[in-house]
Amino acid sequence: MTPPPDPTAESLLAFWAEGGVDTMLLEEPVDRIAAGRITPPKPPATRAAAAPAQAAAPAPSRPTQPDVSAAVAEARALAAAADSLDALAEVIAGFDGCPLKFEGAATKAVVWRGEPDAPLMVIGEGPGGDEDRLGQPFVGRAGQLLDKMLGAAGLTGRVMITNTVFWRPPGNRTPTPTEQAVCAPFVERAISLVKPKILLLVGGASAKSMLKKDQGILSMRGRWHEWRSADGTAELPALPTLHPAFLLRQPPAKKQAWADLLTLTERLDRPDRPA
Repeated sequence: MTPPPDPTAESLLAFWAEGGVDTMLLEEPVDRIAAGRITPPKPPATRAAAAPAQAAAPAPSRPTQPDVSAAVAEARALAAAADSLDALAEVIAGFDGCPLKFEGAATKAVVWRGEPDAPLMVIGEGPGGDEDRLGQPFVGRAGQLLDKMLGAAGLTGRVMITNTVFWRPPGNRTPTPTEQAVCAPFVERAISLVKPKILLLVGGASAKSMLKKDQGILSMRGRWHEWRSADGTAELPALPTLHPAFLLRQPPAKKQAWADLLTLTERLDRPDRPA
């Protein structure tokens, strides 16, 4: 007669089965701890002393701006010798001190267009693809918008238009301060030959370069500033405004640019004060 199953053993087997143990490897239980088969775990090995930290490598030096003092001095001497806009344009065309001439430009230097004795001088950032191809500043979509705005403000035929650099930057990028510094003597000489009453600085790169300020165009636009020549002998009122290329991307900003033009025309047409 088979003895009845032990309820305690059944409960124990059920417990192990629920825990996932479904196989017995030995018929008889073995006390492995007593048999020395299982040893207490060893304490974790201490990490070896960290190797002495290597001397910190010197931080890489920032790339220095190229020394363009010689190019600036040459540009200043050439500009001073030019006694007309035609002579100045010829000097600029033959000048090799600006790297843009050999990097982004496909054709000749892009100097200016407009009236040689204009009371208003518009100074943008740099020529783009259309300007490089046609050899005149502001003749692409942005230039066409600029002309429409100037015409609506009654300034047609009263403007000379140029840029802070005379060759197209690669990929139509913004000209660097170094590139602008090399061309600055030519821009300054053009101002002295045209003798405008007011400067309209179009875009942030133009305003920063001409006014020697680091503010963004949104904080500078619509407010009058003073442009000073490098030797401090000439001063002109200057009004920064938004670039027409920006207006093409952000049409609602045209309202701000139009307000700037109205401010400019009001001052431009103001009667000169008696001496």
